[in-house]
Amino acid sequence: MKQLLFPVVLLGLATAAQAQVAQPFLVQETGKGFYRLDDAVRSVNGGDATIIVAPGTYRDCAVVAQGRVAFRAKVSGSAIFDGGICEGKATLVLRGSDAMVDGLVFQNDHVSDGNGAGIRIEHGGLTVMNATFRNADEGILSADDLASTIRVDRSTFSGLGSCAVASGCAHGLYIGHYGKLFVTRSRFDRGRGGHYLKSRSPVVSITDNSFDDAQGHQSNYIIDLPSGATGLIARNVMVQGASKENHSGYIIVAAEQRENSSAGLTITGNTATLAPGADYHTAFVIDFSHEPLKISGNVLGHGVTPFETR
Repeated sequence: MKQLLFPVVLLGLATAAQAQVAQPFLVQETGKGFYRLDDAVRSVNGGDATIIVAPGTYRDCAVVAQGRVAFRAKVSGSAIFDGGICEGKATLVLRGSDAMVDGLVFQNDHVSDGNGAGIRIEHGGLTVMNATFRNADEGILSADDLASTIRVDRSTFSGLGSCAVASGCAHGLYIGHYGKLFVTRSRFDRGRGGHYLKSRSPVVSITDNSFDDAQGHQSNYIIDLPSGATGLIARNVMVQGASKENHSGYIIVAAEQRENSSAGLTITGNTATLAPGADYHTAFVIDFSHEPLKISGNVLGHGVTPFETR
């Protein structure tokens, strides 16, 4: 019996260590680990915190009702949220004062109304970095908050969008009436309907991104500013593919209403081409605002005309 005691003690210690490691959601400020993402968020109790997510695939979701919470992958790209939905909306439903998402992967976010998203931002600022959104209804969807700013950097939006439900189309990135939108150094591809980027923000900065529609299916515009906007669209590479529901243009300004001023919107240094097999003519910019836009220095491929007004 004495010979068995030592192995049993070791086994007990190993089990305790494994249980500690298995808590994948760590609140950095307190050092406490949790098995469920929602429990980690609740432990913050509306305060400021950073939640570190261990490598793995999770069906979790969480709602941040107040405070400032950052969600950060321990290893960028290795923490995958697969289809977990809170409130019938998204994996992360955010309505605190500010939020950050860094290095997480969101996939397979679908709901019955066609607006399932990796992130639903309803209030407060949002910064998204090094994130991936794939094979879902939408990547990021917002409500309205004109006092706040959304920033997206070095992120990927792939296999998103749909116009298959009666409620209307979903889009890769769809921002409502937010004060400012910045999208930089990100990639959009394989759209499945709707637009790649749609925004009602009065001020936008969309720079140094790649929009690759070559493998898109029943997609629409590359950039849609349906309410108009000022700001900058620069140094983006845009390719329209052969399978389009609407191939009339790449960038569309104020097609739904003229709520925002578009005077001075600067569109410069972009490249717009058609993918092999895309045998049609299209316009780089279609303007419904009838305000003076600043369009210059763009490189347009065969079949792409510079500008139309309607």
